[in-house]
Amino acid sequence: MSILIKNIEEIYTVDEENNTINNGYIIIENGLIKKIGKMEKFNSKTKYDFDKIINAEGQVAMPGLINTHTHSSMTLLRGYADDLPLKEWLENKIWPFESKLDSRSGKDYFYWGSKLAILEMINTGTTTFCDMYFGMDEVGKAVSETGIRAVLSEGLIEENDGEKGLQNSIKFAKDWNKKAEGRITTMLSPHSPYTCSKEYIQKIVAKAHEFEIPLHTHLAETENEVKITKEKYNKTPTQFLNEINFFSGQVLAAHGIYLNDYDLDIIAENDVGISHNPLSNMKLGSGIANISKMIDKEIKVGLGTDGVASNNNLDLFEEAKIAGYLQKVDKKDPSLIDTNDLLRMLTVNGAKILGIDNLGSLKTDYIADLILLDINKSSYFYPHHNNLSNIFYSSNSNSVNTVIINGEVVLENGELLTLDQSKVFKEVEKRVDELV
Repeated sequence: MSILIKNIEEIYTVDEENNTINNGYIIIENGLIKKIGKMEKFNSKTKYDFDKIINAEGQVAMPGLINTHTHSSMTLLRGYADDLPLKEWLENKIWPFESKLDSRSGKDYFYWGSKLAILEMINTGTTTFCDMYFGMDEVGKAVSETGIRAVLSEGLIEENDGEKGLQNSIKFAKDWNKKAEGRITTMLSPHSPYTCSKEYIQKIVAKAHEFEIPLHTHLAETENEVKITKEKYNKTPTQFLNEINFFSGQVLAAHGIYLNDYDLDIIAENDVGISHNPLSNMKLGSGIANISKMIDKEIKVGLGTDGVASNNNLDLFEEAKIAGYLQKVDKKDPSLIDTNDLLRMLTVNGAKILGIDNLGSLKTDYIADLILLDINKSSYFYPHHNNLSNIFYSSNSNSVNTVIINGEVVLENGELLTLDQSKVFKEVEKRVDELV
């Protein structure tokens, strides 16, 4: 598939220099960006045989957004358990609901739940998501069919999963890695230090090293989690995991709200990626992660939505705005987390955290995951003093016009090409009615 995108008003490359190309073009071939530059340097006389030409007048291009932490099938729980603290939310509402999912013979609950999530993510500009949940074979099937990119893992809670769950998780990680034309990669995911014993986590780490599989976990999400770990091990969750060599390979840690200076040094020294999930953290009353200090320490920070049950949507543009505003008000410093920080957190930082080196920037030989935003259809973009400011501080995901993943168009002029939206809605409602 070869695509020419021409007359792009602005291209945010998110390369090393954060270059912006005005009135530019992008050529895509075989899933990669072949050329990118200004229209004035595009040689229209050269013979190109494009399969598709997109005229992007009045639009801006940027790398596709990367959701570094979510639980996709939890779309089935949207609005089911609101306004509760995390412990009560999990133990009294979420886990009992999930036990129904797990005990039913029909595993397509996860298939349709993840399809609803994927539909929502593509519509709002997300091209890659990192998923930790269960029923992952069904999620993999949905990813394969819809054209999105995903990093998938079976979340492991020792009491529920034990040795059998670990073996199933390893099998999934090995079977699905590099599937769906390479769009799927995998991880191993112990849920957290407070739901998995030291011995169980050590087994997972050993298998991760044996099979060279990255790790993904929840880390220091609540004060109660830190209290439990200190009582048990006389260490913070970060210090405990460091002691058992959890950080010796590639690791993604979600949340990271309660990290002291020593913890942050451990994170920085081990090149651990942090997924910041501000809306979920706010809704559950968990706290505010010190993202500005992490950035000062050159820790890679990406953005995640967490699951819909605690957010309650998968809109990364909304997540980015809140992430910026939270740091400003928490530290009483309006200069913290500017629009370039937000752009990098959503794109190239997310790619690095997920271990995909040629993703997250618009440059030659990088994977062609990108989005086009219409900056003329909404008052939010007028006047055009600074369109990047308008994207993050004024507009919302409704400006997403076109989404390209792996060099394939999956959303064009606001229309989904790989999903039947009305069918997804119908099937989700049918299954939720069965459950509740």
